[in-house]
Amino acid sequence: MRATHETYPLGLRLDGRLVIVVGGGPVALRRVGGLLAAGARVRVIAPDVVPELAALVARGAVQHLTRGYCEGDLEGAWLVHTATGDPRVDARVAADAELARTFCVTAGDAARASAWVPAVARTRVDDVPADGVGREVTVAVTAGRDPRRAVRVRDAVAAGLDDGTLPLRRVRPTDDAEAGRPGRVALVGGGPGAAGLITARGRRLLATADVVVVDRLAPRALLAGLAADVEVVDVGKTPGHHPVPQDEICALLVSHALAGRDVVRLKGGDPYVFGRGGEELAACRAHGIEVEVVPGVTSAVSVPAAAGIPVTHRGVAHGFSVLTGHDAVREVPGGTDHTLVLLMGVTRLADSARALVAAGRPAETPVAVVEDGYGPRQRTTVGTLADIAARAAEVGVRAPAVTVVGDVVRLSPAWAGDDVARGSAHTSPASVVRTS
Repeated sequence: MRATHETYPLGLRLDGRLVIVVGGGPVALRRVGGLLAAGARVRVIAPDVVPELAALVARGAVQHLTRGYCEGDLEGAWLVHTATGDPRVDARVAADAELARTFCVTAGDAARASAWVPAVARTRVDDVPADGVGREVTVAVTAGRDPRRAVRVRDAVAAGLDDGTLPLRRVRPTDDAEAGRPGRVALVGGGPGAAGLITARGRRLLATADVVVVDRLAPRALLAGLAADVEVVDVGKTPGHHPVPQDEICALLVSHALAGRDVVRLKGGDPYVFGRGGEELAACRAHGIEVEVVPGVTSAVSVPAAAGIPVTHRGVAHGFSVLTGHDAVREVPGGTDHTLVLLMGVTRLADSARALVAAGRPAETPVAVVEDGYGPRQRTTVGTLADIAARAAEVGVRAPAVTVVGDVVRLSPAWAGDDVARGSAHTSPASVVRTS
């Protein structure tokens, strides 16, 4: 009865085991590199070798027999690779390996081989594991003796592993020692809320998490892709309503990590831009928990950009400041050429505008309020310090919103000089101002 499949895929543990490579050219060099990475004892048999192989021999990484292949050369070998470029020699090596019951890869003729080398993608789940040994995911692809197709499939899978779109989360500890170790915490900046604006590193850590502690303005669409057994803890705050105080959030991170779980603290924007990331970092480190901080695209820059407003622009604004709407805005330096970005400032918009005018900014300074940046109800309302609060109230502006003060607002598609001059409220929906 004919075999259903040509190969039975296996992973070989070659650490300390002898592998023979017959041939000394570029193909042999590629084989030797992979074998050394697996810890094999490599013996190369070839009259001549390429310079890179010669360098490996010179430093003792590889043994070299400076001659052609001879009978008996396979004794003690666990695996053989032949890549001489001479079909007759390769056929002889393959035949001897068959008699010795040693698997053989023949580079020149896959049909003679008893083993094939797949296209391999490797990715570490932990970049810096506690015991120095990478928890690794390995994907090996064979494609019916079509190595280029295998490479293309391998590359597509590798991309999915790297960006977190394929599942990487561990299901069980890799060893008994690891089972007793605390988990790790990653403070991940998720950007302004759109799933595509989280960093690749943040997406990857999310794919490996056991627990996700999530804010209201984080990219929540990504949660739908998590496995059913990933615990999601919602600690989202709304204006004036903080159901989970910050000290309890810190305690959550610590308790889950001490229980051996890998935790992602998924935030909107950047963890260190009014995200209390420093407090959470300190709480975890105080308990000996390893913490990684993954920067995010801050809404202070990205949300104005979504409305077509650069926070700096040559000849218009040479710097910018970022404050929460609860801070004393009168202390911000600069005039209309220094952009001011207010986060969480909708409820105190009128107070902020009056304070800026009292501090010396012209009442006609342009202002834009961008609601729900990159979200389904993104909208930009523009005006001046003199009337922005009234305009915002007229159209029902609500959080989340970012307020931009300064001449750069004039660069936004939402700014209509004639409308503003006439004193009529002007708003622009997301479909008009969105940029990506």
